[in-house]
Amino acid sequence: MFIPRAGTRGQAPLLIPHNRDSEETRPMDTAFFFIQLLNGLQYGLLLFLVACGLTLIFGIMGIINLAHGSFYMIGAYIAWSLASMTGNLALAILLGIPLTVLLGMLLEWLLFRYLYARDHLYQVLMTYGLILVFEELRSLVWGDDVHGVAVPALLAGSIPLTDNLSYPIYRLAISVICLVLAGGLYWLIQKTRLGMMIRAGSTNREMVQALGINIKLLYTLIFALGVALAAFAGMIAAPVSSVYPNMGAQVLIICFVVVVIGGIGSVWGALLASVLIGLTDTFGKVLLPEYAGVSTYLLMALVLLWRPEGLFKRI
Repeated sequence: MFIPRAGTRGQAPLLIPHNRDSEETRPMDTAFFFIQLLNGLQYGLLLFLVACGLTLIFGIMGIINLAHGSFYMIGAYIAWSLASMTGNLALAILLGIPLTVLLGMLLEWLLFRYLYARDHLYQVLMTYGLILVFEELRSLVWGDDVHGVAVPALLAGSIPLTDNLSYPIYRLAISVICLVLAGGLYWLIQKTRLGMMIRAGSTNREMVQALGINIKLLYTLIFALGVALAAFAGMIAAPVSSVYPNMGAQVLIICFVVVVIGGIGSVWGALLASVLIGLTDTFGKVLLPEYAGVSTYLLMALVLLWRPEGLFKRI
């Protein structure tokens, strides 16, 4: 888990003692359930941003990118650095997104484009090496301390649900932002010429290249988009999850689970799988905490028994 539940870092606690015989028991239980539902959706939607970039790179370009979680970490550290300098998280994100896009384009041009025709073993070895490089650079540039990022003042409040329970506005804002980006990705992939080329390139790259489309540039853009999505997820998650070493490794495994459940190369499968995992993990920790660690993988096993190819096919 890479996102702590609401109620941490100074926010109002979600679980409070109450008298079971009180008339307030039912409304409080309902509010508690609603809070966990919002937590699960927020976690799932944020996970979608990271996993969506991975499924684009893995499903369309055929690259097994073990370093994808590192982009999530880099985004969080960039947000912390720029927010510390500017005092404004929104400005830090606006400045950080172009930097991550350039990082993605540079990495694809220098390293990843030489892996398309290679065996997956080469991809695994190189991207694992990148994890080590990024972690060492992170230690040299930012150190090994844990850092906090302040929530923007405009979104720092909470919405009261009962006399004792409230929900942070910033977490709602994260969910809304993720939904807007999901809609934007749908429009990009389904309604634009670039999306048409992406869909074609995911099925027959040789034919796309024969039609005169610059497949190298297309792959550069796809990779940069995947990196930017993961980094942006790290930026907006920084105020609720803190910024700490090795945070990318924690999200990487769960992202591969999302890709497997949703279907390799399917953005919409990644969205549905992320929401399912978010709800399963959240309610699992509340209802069956002793089995919460395996709930996500049990969900993956059940889906694969039902549909071995995942919930959806390629884009």
